[in-house]
Amino acid sequence: MISVRRARRGYGLVNKRRRDLALEGERAARRAGFAWPIILALSGLDAAGYSVIAPVLPRISEATGAGPAVIGALVATFPAGMLFGFVAAAPGIARGRTRTVLAASLLVIAAGCVGFVVADDLAVYFVARAVMGFGSGGLWMGVTFAALERSPGDEYAGMSRMLAAYSVGSVIGPALGALGGVRGPFAAYLILVLASVGLALLLPTPAQRKAFHPDRAALRVRGFWLSCGTVLFAVIALGIVEGVLPLHFDSRLGQAEIGALFVGLAFVLGGGAVLAGQLRPRVVVPTGVVLTVIGIAWVGIADSVPTWIAALAVTGIGFAFAETGSVGILLDAVGTERIVTAMIVWSQIGISGYLIGPLAGGGVAEGLSFAWIGVVPLAAAVALAVLALGLRPQAAATDASTAAARKGTR
Repeated sequence: MISVRRARRGYGLVNKRRRDLALEGERAARRAGFAWPIILALSGLDAAGYSVIAPVLPRISEATGAGPAVIGALVATFPAGMLFGFVAAAPGIARGRTRTVLAASLLVIAAGCVGFVVADDLAVYFVARAVMGFGSGGLWMGVTFAALERSPGDEYAGMSRMLAAYSVGSVIGPALGALGGVRGPFAAYLILVLASVGLALLLPTPAQRKAFHPDRAALRVRGFWLSCGTVLFAVIALGIVEGVLPLHFDSRLGQAEIGALFVGLAFVLGGGAVLAGQLRPRVVVPTGVVLTVIGIAWVGIADSVPTWIAALAVTGIGFAFAETGSVGILLDAVGTERIVTAMIVWSQIGISGYLIGPLAGGGVAEGLSFAWIGVVPLAAAVALAVLALGLRPQAAATDASTAAARKGTR
């Protein structure tokens, strides 16, 4: 028989093991709670890099004599750099080196900011903005996979939270842009970026590492391409709003007032993203597309500040619905385990909208007028509808073949 002393010793070991597990669980919970503020802060900082240039564009146009088409091209260099940033960050993400990716991306963004601070030449601005975009692509990948890793089983809510932080973080960019001139806004953003490098290095590791694998098979899923088309539409709209419409607003507003206008828009975007995260993606996407087209067309036709405010509110809700809904469709279609390749391609297609929007919108505004700028999102919406309709027969055929295969194996 087992002695009383040995039994007590066994029970003591079991209790100690239970206490250790409980303490480890508490530490993991504290780490997770500390991680989310860092993820959301870095998301907001990245969003500020998108929009910091918006109130500055009229000053760049005045100083260099550039028209809407050239200014649109300047804005487009940012997403062009991001396309390469996504790819450069992917190996680090796959190896679990998220903190390194985040810190390195922030340093690259800082290098781009220096170009706007020390130079006053349009050619330098083009290079500097592309460098900022390259760093932003890496930062996006880092915060996205950090969010996915820390929301197992509830990835849509986690991504919605991150996108809401991006939307609210858009407040920072226009607020900095309202400081005046070109150097001041980018110098202030440079300080914030450098201060955030240490924050990125403090990001705690998750309690359980989640493996993310590249998988090209995910690119053959119908829902993946529908999500890509939706995010492309949304970002085309964002590129028009931030890259072209500030020149329209400059007819009645100063730099600080344009900044305030975009600050208000950022709050609308944040609220719309939170609301969209509570609804089904396939409901919010068509709603968002319709609202976005109406809003941008209304902004272009209008010529008074109160009307601009109302039209931008409609646009902001539409954009938030479309972008957040596209993430939900992506996660439903692909899942998270094999999402690396899908996320890279989805991000590249999406950010190309920030290249297309300013170029197409700037060309329409310069060739016709701002009143015609709604044609661009309308064309993008029609293309998205054609894509959705074209994918339906493919989905039906896939479902039929799957059902037949299952029946044959019975």
